Amino acid sequence: MFKWWAKYRKSKVGVAGLIVFVLITLAVILAPVLATTDLEETSVVNFEPPTFSHHTHDHPYRDEIVEHGTHLLGTNAVGEDLWSRIWHAGRISLLIGVVASVIITSTGTIVGLVAGYFGGIVDEILIRFVDMMMVLPRLPMMILMAAFLGPGIPSIMFVIIVFGWTAPARSIRAQVLSVKQRTYVEKARSIGGSKRHIIWNHIFPNVSGVAVAYLILEIMRVIMLEAALSFLGLGDPQTPSWGMMLFFAQSEGAFSMEAWWWFVPPGLLIAALGASCNFIGTTINDRFVLKVKRG
Repeated sequence: MFKWWAKYRKSKVGVAGLIVFVLITLAVILAPVLATTDLEETSVVNFEPPTFSHHTHDHPYRDEIVEHGTHLLGTNAVGEDLWSRIWHAGRISLLIGVVASVIITSTGTIVGLVAGYFGGIVDEILIRFVDMMMVLPRLPMMILMAAFLGPGIPSIMFVIIVFGWTAPARSIRAQVLSVKQRTYVEKARSIGGSKRHIIWNHIFPNVSGVAVAYLILEIMRVIMLEAALSFLGLGDPQTPSWGMMLFFAQSEGAFSMEAWWWFVPPGLLIAALGASCNFIGTTINDRFVLKVKRG
């Protein structure tokens, strides 16, 4: 563990990405603590800009004075506190990203191991299917499938997983084709080691770096795809995510009202989390995966 960290921390970009990722993850985990209001609580004024203390204000429609609460990111079209909602929405976005990425990377790793090690007709069938999936126009196909299955988080996760596992499968296969020719694999095979034993004890440890790098990078891709599909109205309106926040900001006039506090923060968080995953995945690839390849 300490040897791994000693190599990883040499990359300033990788360390910065890890810090950002950890901070955002902690923030969404601690959403109930960070929230300043209940999610169902609404303000008396819609599209209220960010406020940092309680204050009084003339009601825009009635001749009376109203008291405003603290809204660090203002309110939306129905007066909901956006500071509280953005961290709860982040829970959904990050959960989708992690769960879908684990499934995508696991599926791609298994397919790549099987195709690369067994070769022959098994490899031919699997890799031709991978090629067929990769040449399909992904985003249009995802939109069509999500629309056919109906709006909702399960539909979005399903279509992302269906089209996401092919890239890691091809990369893992390429690694396996190289690793299985090495001397220690040949020795294990010559002394009667079973295929299962050789794959999981001699080949998989040497391609696990690729799998980990893909796992981190897929979190970025999944979160961005979920945001894109939700923004197009294919998400679940009852399940807040950063993508759904952007969808409602667009559909309820935040852009025309110049209510930047509604759409800029979730957009920045998506970008920050995506960049952090990219930095971490690239660092893992440079420090560990490429070194294994050269070895």
